[in-house]
Amino acid sequence: MSVDLKDTLFNITEKHKEALDLLISLGFDSLKDDNLRKMFGSSISLENALKSKKINPEAFLAKLMERIEENKRAQNKYKDTIKVTGVLPCPVKVPLLETFENWLAEQDFDFNLDYELKAASMGIDWIKDEMKNSEKIPDLFISAGFDLFFDRNLLGKYKSDNLFEDISGIEKYNDDFSEYDLKDPSGQYSMLGVVPAVFLVNRDELKGRKIPESWEEFLSGEFENNVSLPISDFDLFNALLLNIYKLYGEEGIRKLAGIFQKNMHPSEMVKSHMKRERPAITIMPYFFTWMVREGSPMVLVWPKDGAIISPIFMLTKKETKNKTKALADFFASKEAGEILSHKGKMPSVNPEVDNRIPKENKYIWLGWDFIKENDISDLIKKCENIFNETLRGDE
Repeated sequence: MSVDLKDTLFNITEKHKEALDLLISLGFDSLKDDNLRKMFGSSISLENALKSKKINPEAFLAKLMERIEENKRAQNKYKDTIKVTGVLPCPVKVPLLETFENWLAEQDFDFNLDYELKAASMGIDWIKDEMKNSEKIPDLFISAGFDLFFDRNLLGKYKSDNLFEDISGIEKYNDDFSEYDLKDPSGQYSMLGVVPAVFLVNRDELKGRKIPESWEEFLSGEFENNVSLPISDFDLFNALLLNIYKLYGEEGIRKLAGIFQKNMHPSEMVKSHMKRERPAITIMPYFFTWMVREGSPMVLVWPKDGAIISPIFMLTKKETKNKTKALADFFASKEAGEILSHKGKMPSVNPEVDNRIPKENKYIWLGWDFIKENDISDLIKKCENIFNETLRGDE
């Protein structure tokens, strides 16, 4: 196997996890962030990156090949290989992965472990092909949202086959969710936590309008062409579309399109009061509201009827549950739950975690009955079409 020094840093770290680990150990700390790795790594060759740190390319390649061979030998140690794949919410990817790898160092499995956990911002196209073949489906899979999990051409088609089993060991979810029946009644899907969508209101842009306190007030028509929506955050935007449709039907989706102003990344939204085109309201993950600076005109509003939530699911294959049980226990643990909740502001379902969210704050959950009664993937497409047609003025 050869590694081309002229290839981009991003391509090489995508092909070889060993290269990523080695580069980070040599001081390329920015590569820990998948977004920075893609942005910075796509524009520089491995050769030039090494030169920037005065690292001898030949010595680097020799060390890299040594690590690759070591991993090959380790992967062939046992007959069975367990595959763990997923996309982790961006705010918690680094601390959760570091904690996971520290935990792995203390384990002694009787199988080879092949794992790949990327930031959600990298998308899911890289794993969709695997989901079309039951033999290629990972033994343990983690991601947020609805589309991938309930698409009847992807993971959704295996639900009726009972391919998965909830082995998280959590019998009763956190008291914060006692009213919402988040636990899969069929005992197949595990939930680890949720991503709440809240309002971030720019008081300077209200222009005499009342701060909306509920989704009904938000869709009242007062904020036409004056709202930023998380369109680039597919998981959260899909959750928004599905729940608005469930609550308010097609007309609710049209109203949502009518108030849409522009799409910004959440990190831009919290500073949107400094831009010329300023939305009065931004819908965003709860996490990013903590970036608002003191003295800013931006104010957080947790809707009184509930924050719409995008679930973070974990799927474990029934046939390999004896081998994946310890792995599932880690991701469902109090330690992992506190990383989700305390570092990512994504409330955990683990009953031992203090989510540090006021008990009066409510949630809006799509519900298992609704999921069962609808083709969720088709419904998302339907809602997207209504939204886009309204934006174009087709209706």
